[in-house]
Amino acid sequence: MAEVERARRLAGARSTSVALNAVTAQVDLGGVQAHTWTYGGQLPGREIRVRRGEILKVELKNQLAEPTSVHWHGIALRNDMDGVPGLTQGGIAAGASFTYEFVVPDAGTYFFHPHSGVQLDRGLYAPLIVEDPDDGADYDTELVIVLDDWLDGVDRTPDAVFEELKKNGMGGMPGMTMTMPKSELLGGDAGDVSYPHVLANGRTFRDPQAVDVRAGQRVRLRLINAAADTAFRVGVPGAGLRVTHTDGFPVQAREADVVLIGMGERLDAVVTMPAGSVPVLAVAEGRDQYAGVVLRNPDARAVSVDDGIVKQLMALPVLMPTSLRAAERAALPVKDPDVVHDLVLEGPGDKYTWTINGKVYDPDDGLPVREGQQVRLKFDNRSQMFHPMHLHGHTFQVRTDANSGPRKDTVLVLPGRSVEVDFHADNPGQWLTHCHNVYHGEAGMMSLVSYVE
Repeated sequence: MAEVERARRLAGARSTSVALNAVTAQVDLGGVQAHTWTYGGQLPGREIRVRRGEILKVELKNQLAEPTSVHWHGIALRNDMDGVPGLTQGGIAAGASFTYEFVVPDAGTYFFHPHSGVQLDRGLYAPLIVEDPDDGADYDTELVIVLDDWLDGVDRTPDAVFEELKKNGMGGMPGMTMTMPKSELLGGDAGDVSYPHVLANGRTFRDPQAVDVRAGQRVRLRLINAAADTAFRVGVPGAGLRVTHTDGFPVQAREADVVLIGMGERLDAVVTMPAGSVPVLAVAEGRDQYAGVVLRNPDARAVSVDDGIVKQLMALPVLMPTSLRAAERAALPVKDPDVVHDLVLEGPGDKYTWTINGKVYDPDDGLPVREGQQVRLKFDNRSQMFHPMHLHGHTFQVRTDANSGPRKDTVLVLPGRSVEVDFHADNPGQWLTHCHNVYHGEAGMMSLVSYVE
């Protein structure tokens, strides 16, 4: 066990053990049946909830026909538990088991999913909620909402989509977007793939999940974007949001009507329940689709969602997570970097290649850092599509003019824009940094932060 992991293990720390089965299943998407891959036969998979500082042990049994893995998205964990086949572990073979064991050092909203091909675009994802014993003063109850775009089992498989993208580029098969969705907010293309459905907690808005909430109650929404290719605008028509966290870490609270959440990002916000029932509405950016969860006041009439409500939400100002500022207790120290790495993001090239610094992913070609260094990554997007760039094993501070942006692990980089992030190299290993559009990542837009002696 690495020294860093040993230091995280506090004397008397509690341990939580979870059995996780990767299985095929028929799931109900809210009136739509789909045969897909799941954790435990449900969508999303069953939430894992632990407390900060606990040791988490998860035994994954792979009952699928192909190898799989589990990546613990956003967790600063030991490198050999990061779940990246070919880098930190071998793929978990069909019929085999593997036990992940690590300390969960930071409270917040996280999730887990495979890092094996495009398996994330099936039903293999679930929330991981790490509780802070000091939380709870500013809200009365919680609601976790996982957002997704969906095609598996009702249209075609993600593997078929990826093969056609590599063969013919975007728009290369029936059902693929011939004219890609566009978004002024995202500065260009809004996606590469057409999806018949978008989901909130595994359901379309034809038959959404409904949760009973009394008027005046304060609900902490834990929003997770597990989609492969879609960013979402999220708002609660008839009630505002008080944004409190992004990617698990607290921010200086901001009032907002609507927030944008890219793939791999998480955002926490508190909503005070009004007198009537209201939807938590998630509109797929650049697409004529939406999903949501209903906050239902049992004493009020049922809420109906129509295109008029969606248009009202789309007309409201949008808060971008990069405009938030880290809470003082969560901010990383501001230091001059010891090393700066430029990451130029480009694509799609010939046969749908997406590159970093002109190269597709090579696990033997990394960005060298040394333990103890202050590291700056400069993401420079020269493509026409946004990229949610994710760093494994660390959190970073987004650099702003005031040097006090949010503390995150996934950041949107818009077309023609650059984003700089700083992190302290305090978790030795080999760590991916990549686009969390699953098709971009698998088509090459991944690199490696490589600790060297």
